[in-house]
Amino acid sequence: MNDKNAAGPAVDPITVEIVRRGLLAVTEEMKTNLTRTAYNLIIYEALDFTVGLFTKDAETISIGLGLPMFIRGMSETVRAKIRHFGYENIHEGDILVTNDAYTTGSHLNHFTFTLPIFHRGELIGFTCCMAHWLDVGGTLGTVTTDIYSEGIQIPIMKYRRRGEVNQDLVDIIAMNVRLADKALGDLRAQIVAVTTGERRYLELVERYGWDAVKDSIAVIMDQSEALARANTMNIPDGVYEAESFMDDDGLDVGEPVPIRVRIEKRGEEMTIDLSDVSKQVRGFYNSGVTTGIACAQVAYKCLATPTDYPVNEGSFRSLKVIMPMGTVVSAERPAPMRVWMTYPMTVIDTIFKAMAKAIPDRVAGGHHADLVFPNIHGLNPADGKFYIVGIGPLGGGWGAKATEDGVSATVCINDGDTHNSPSEQLEAKYPILVERYALREDSGGAGRHRGGLGCEMVVQALAPFQLTTRIDRVHCKPWGLEGGGEAAGNGIGLRINGEWKTEFANAKVFNVRLRTGDAYMMRSGGGGGFGPATEREPARVARDVREGYVSRGVALSDYRVVLDGKGGVDEAATRALRGRTDIGTARPAAPSGDTGPQLDMTPG
Repeated sequence: MNDKNAAGPAVDPITVEIVRRGLLAVTEEMKTNLTRTAYNLIIYEALDFTVGLFTKDAETISIGLGLPMFIRGMSETVRAKIRHFGYENIHEGDILVTNDAYTTGSHLNHFTFTLPIFHRGELIGFTCCMAHWLDVGGTLGTVTTDIYSEGIQIPIMKYRRRGEVNQDLVDIIAMNVRLADKALGDLRAQIVAVTTGERRYLELVERYGWDAVKDSIAVIMDQSEALARANTMNIPDGVYEAESFMDDDGLDVGEPVPIRVRIEKRGEEMTIDLSDVSKQVRGFYNSGVTTGIACAQVAYKCLATPTDYPVNEGSFRSLKVIMPMGTVVSAERPAPMRVWMTYPMTVIDTIFKAMAKAIPDRVAGGHHADLVFPNIHGLNPADGKFYIVGIGPLGGGWGAKATEDGVSATVCINDGDTHNSPSEQLEAKYPILVERYALREDSGGAGRHRGGLGCEMVVQALAPFQLTTRIDRVHCKPWGLEGGGEAAGNGIGLRINGEWKTEFANAKVFNVRLRTGDAYMMRSGGGGGFGPATEREPARVARDVREGYVSRGVALSDYRVVLDGKGGVDEAATRALRGRTDIGTARPAAPSGDTGPQLDMTPG
């Protein structure tokens, strides 16, 4: 796209802006039509997908989020399909497909369909849709140790050739998944998405002309690059490093998995080196190399061009990523990939942690960094049919920033626009009862600016089902910055025969059977605080206590704020307390007030 002036004079700014908005409209309509026609909650409610427009060379033009972590996976998947077939074997009417985990970077549940766009016989780009299918075969409720146990693998091939559907492929897929009607329904929804993109993109080209659209795209990418370089230039030069840990890989329980990052900033360019991230693990928490690159890109986008939209290739031209093969975010076959999304969240968190030393005003404290959701499956007594559902993501706390408190009950950074699943829909479709869904008091890290709060969700089984959870960051809690306190980690509890059990070495439970009346509790962590807690205005602490965000005990121990009997600030006692240095910061044994089931999982 660097030959933008070869076709004639430069495009005028008004046309560039019209095209910019038109491209965004294309991908937004692709999103809308996918969600309107998909069969599964995970697509039409949780928005576990991404759609995009790409140039003939597979450069990203516009992304409709979805999941930010698909940014690199989709463009690299389009490139892989071009390499596989060659331009000479890609024809009008084709639709290319794969769910190869080592190409997409994620797990086999993500089917990726790509449609080549032809204008007057010339290939001018591609539309693409990557979306999560609820089931693709494989084992349920266990820690997989290789890709072969995780479901059907579809190599790069053609779903549709010159307009004719490959029915043999459809039949093979249907025979290898448990919920064929839903899988094929979601397949058709993805076809709607990519054909919508083709139609709307061609309308844009016909209205303004291919040369104008092509040149506008080049200008848009150059503008994104210029903005990224300018914002990168404002970061102090230097080398920045940070380290964090995952709890374990689900097999070697209690053995932390290190996440180490190194960032070098020179002038208007940044290099993110992920060479020292842990080697790929035996459990199913690995992801492919395109996800490793996406970790760096998502972090860099937040630091350099957070308000530049739509996402495009130009945003990343000033970024270099060092990503050797064989790590947990660049795993090689046959490493298991089913829970591919968990570790990358902490990789991004750790990049921000490293950059806090250089640009504390652009980063936030650590966040809960997990989807915090269970998978359940069983027979639905309403119709006697087998079902699978993931309830969530729960949402949790994000870290505070230099200027504001962290947000509460928000999905993790990798999942962008992802939503939680409405309790009413879950209860209507599956044999469950949501007993409680609330914010967790005291779960946010204390600080001048408080970390966001996590959530607590209690779900009762109205009929027996099998439960599996794979959450992490229970022990590696979200950290604070500039003296801010750490937040509560993620957690789980099970109520079996009326008694709560919360003693789990790593909060991962596999294929546990819950009977009617039993329940599980998922608890998401909070966000780390920013700045010393004793610098938070006492009036704000009092408000936090009134709102149920902070208990009186933590107000006293962490913030050193004394409240009177009416909940107001006792200013004299607070001044005296904050003047002392011999006050401990240990949190109380349990939150005050009615917080639902009393578990030994005290935040913090």
